[in-house]
Amino acid sequence: MRVRAAVVAAAVLLTAAACSDGRTPVDGAPAPTAAGSAAARQAVPPAGSASPTAPGSPAASATPTAKARAAAACDPVPAGSYWRADVSRLPRHPRSATYVASIGTRAALTADFGSGQWDGGPIGIPVTVARAGTARVPVRFEYADESDPGPYPIPRNAKIEGGPAATGDRHIIVYDPAACRAYELYDAHPAGNGWRAGSGAVYDLRSQRLRPDGWTSADAAGLPVLAGLVRYEEVAAGHVDHAVRITVPRSQAAHLWPARHDAGRKDAALPPMGLRLRLRAGVDPNRFPPQARPIVRALQRYGAIVADNGSAWYISGAPDERWNNDQLHSLKRLTGADFEAVDAARLMVSRNSAAARG
Repeated sequence: MRVRAAVVAAAVLLTAAACSDGRTPVDGAPAPTAAGSAAARQAVPPAGSASPTAPGSPAASATPTAKARAAAACDPVPAGSYWRADVSRLPRHPRSATYVASIGTRAALTADFGSGQWDGGPIGIPVTVARAGTARVPVRFEYADESDPGPYPIPRNAKIEGGPAATGDRHIIVYDPAACRAYELYDAHPAGNGWRAGSGAVYDLRSQRLRPDGWTSADAAGLPVLAGLVRYEEVAAGHVDHAVRITVPRSQAAHLWPARHDAGRKDAALPPMGLRLRLRAGVDPNRFPPQARPIVRALQRYGAIVADNGSAWYISGAPDERWNNDQLHSLKRLTGADFEAVDAARLMVSRNSAAARG
């Protein structure tokens, strides 16, 4: 669970047995239950396509409206941003070995997402798609000085990380393709006719503007959550073409571009927020089953970005009833020793922009 550095002077100490949402699947635990209602696992439609419709239905045969075309053109991961940057040929960070050792060389890479449920909630960080006419409601923030003010278009039945009764990070991610915006909350709870949350951020998905330096978001690093999630549609298409959100047990009180915030302690041996980690080129993606293979390739080409404190080497994704949990579990063959930190400084175009050099 994320802790703001401004609030604590001590280190954020989370064991590898406690993931950022407080729901850590462990070997030998019962398999996740069968998937719940489809509404509980609503996923972001693939970029460049309209919402699925039955063949022959009026919606499928009708000419797309301008609004529908605009919505289809909105990519949850902005083109040209650091999330899309190829880091496969960038140099190793000079402190790579130290950072990797502090995260854990023997700790296994874990997909913190899947199908079914865990502890009564979806496995992963669910995404709610804002429909036309979704009402904007007030949101009261604990850290209002670093949050984008509301109102936010968050429906009463928005999907919460871990489920309605969760005690973890309780992220809410709302994707509005028509407006091409993402609305993200941390520690979200219903309150009156709206919500209360620890912090919140609004992202214009056609803009490369970063948050003010020093500001948190729904993540400790001050980065968007949606852009770093692995989504089923990407894997089904055979490629994940962006970096992935990852958590580490402890971080230092520092952040690297493009991160805007940190939540750790003064220890140079610990990874800073925003650190780029890359899976070594020698790993053969073909050793992995179909649903894991595109993730392995993405970690080699785009890497992972340290975004929050949590379990070691936990990568984030959106829950979906179509995930094969056994195939995702195969990622545990990889450990920290298979990764290296990357010096991504040369990607920066401007300190206050998310744009990255090609």
